[in-house]
Amino acid sequence: MTAVDPMGSSKDRHERLLAMRAERRLLDDADVESAIEEVDKGGLIALLQEFVHLDRGRPRKLTLRALLVGMHLCTQVGGGKVILERVTDILFFGLGPQMRQRLSLPDYPDHDQGFEAGYAVVRRLFHAMREAMDPSPLPANKRLSREEAQRLAAAADPERLAAREHRLALFTEFVLDASVRPLKGLLNELSDGSLAVDATPIRTFARGRKSRGPELSTDPDAGWYAREGDHRDPDTVPVADAMRPSDKRKKNQRTKQDRRKKASLKKRAKYLFGYDAALAVTRDARYDEVLLEDNTPSPDVLPTLVLGVSLDKPGHRPAYNGLKILTRLRERGYTPGFLAGDLAYNNSESDEWQLPVRALGYKPVYDYRVDQLGTQAETQGAILVEGTWYCPSMPQPLIDATKDLYDERIDRETWTRLIAARKPYRLVPKENEDAEGHQRVMCPAEAGKAQCPIKPRSLGRGVHLPLVDPEPGPTGPLKICRQRSITLAPAEGAKHWQALEYGDEEWQKVYFRLRNSVEGYNGYAKNPLAEAIEASGSRRIRGIAAQTMLLVFQLAHANRRKIKNWVETLALNGGRPRRRTHHRRRTKPLGSWTPTGYLAPTG
Repeated sequence: MTAVDPMGSSKDRHERLLAMRAERRLLDDADVESAIEEVDKGGLIALLQEFVHLDRGRPRKLTLRALLVGMHLCTQVGGGKVILERVTDILFFGLGPQMRQRLSLPDYPDHDQGFEAGYAVVRRLFHAMREAMDPSPLPANKRLSREEAQRLAAAADPERLAAREHRLALFTEFVLDASVRPLKGLLNELSDGSLAVDATPIRTFARGRKSRGPELSTDPDAGWYAREGDHRDPDTVPVADAMRPSDKRKKNQRTKQDRRKKASLKKRAKYLFGYDAALAVTRDARYDEVLLEDNTPSPDVLPTLVLGVSLDKPGHRPAYNGLKILTRLRERGYTPGFLAGDLAYNNSESDEWQLPVRALGYKPVYDYRVDQLGTQAETQGAILVEGTWYCPSMPQPLIDATKDLYDERIDRETWTRLIAARKPYRLVPKENEDAEGHQRVMCPAEAGKAQCPIKPRSLGRGVHLPLVDPEPGPTGPLKICRQRSITLAPAEGAKHWQALEYGDEEWQKVYFRLRNSVEGYNGYAKNPLAEAIEASGSRRIRGIAAQTMLLVFQLAHANRRKIKNWVETLALNGGRPRRRTHHRRRTKPLGSWTPTGYLAPTG
């Protein structure tokens, strides 16, 4: 029997295992050139150069330009995710000699020690960049006591933190603008500038702690997200008096609204530990996403894209974060249009959201809570009903239409008719708003939309015009009734005012197109087979700055993916599209929506 050489057998196994270790596949030079061009055009190097490449100490072995190129390439090969180990592998072991020379990359041996040396260089530069943009006074990766956290927050320099926050906002803008640059000209040419703002929850790579416990999480800037209400942690938000039935009322006197609110509070449950990512998504509100006759998208209706992002604790400062994004969008040259947001935004204080938004040129469209329906404000005799100024003599059933629908005193078809019947009572603009937001508006009888006995010249114009029945008062007619027109100041009814009549067909078109677009984008970017932005494992560095930096690269990748998929499905110059369009779900007919559900189909 022949003896087996153990040394020969071991050597043979090693040779076979070495053969299994595939030769590294280098990235195509054209792809790397494209990434270099994106970084060079973006402006990030000029923004951060002085903070990461200091004059003192040893020079860094890796340039900021090379790191940003590596992060960009990482999103292309990793489905939008930036993982520093993968960035290391790309920069030091995945590029050809010419690209390595262009980026001034040092050489490291292709073994474990070489990889660790390269990884240390990447990690140090990334964290230097993160520190230059970190708006938080609290360090991550430590379980700070609440007393220590309060001490650090009190000792922090507000101006320094504000400067870092501004740099972080610029960072997100440069990355997102680069992702939409191929369509920037078409956005200016074709889009009406409408936006939807919304905050969507994302997990962070840390375990949440008890809200009132002695220690903070290792990601101290994150918080608990609750599904219901304003999404704040229910352990830290007291129940509002308005949401608690008065002790003086008997049980059978509690309204349906009270019971709904009480049930909502009971259902509140902690859902995830992380951040609210406030997104501003562009969408042309003039068009539906319908297919052409050849079953392809219209090249004149651009895809939904995210243009701005800001992170904060769930439910905290929605107006501040939304306004920060919108202000920067205007400074970047984006034209304002309609603006839709959920209840978290129009329930903010008017001087924190509604008035600044209008000053920026946006036309808000809102939905309302049940307790905000009906008459919301009054001025000079005019009444604000669900966001629109009307004649004070508008019949009470029209004023209470939506409240009556919620209380089941009318059905959905009746509500639709009552909403349409409000139009003749609407105050009519006499001229455009001035530079300060003031506007002259006319009584509907003066504008020929109604008939009123206080204004005899409006009578006898036809039975198609409603005849108002003004209620006599001890001091005579109201100002809006005495005069032909009045001036509305922007602060009057500002909290609930909106640009369109609530519930009518035009409002439904704009509001739901915008709201559906941002909700659809959230789902698109949360796809676990793509960017998976909700998953904590896709961003494995803690702290609000790091989470923002990694998230914005994911959103930029989602933008590029959306643009690519859209272009591939277009039929251009009479040719066939490259890819089949996904079948879109049939939408409900416009005008069939009501606050309590859609109208039943007829026929």
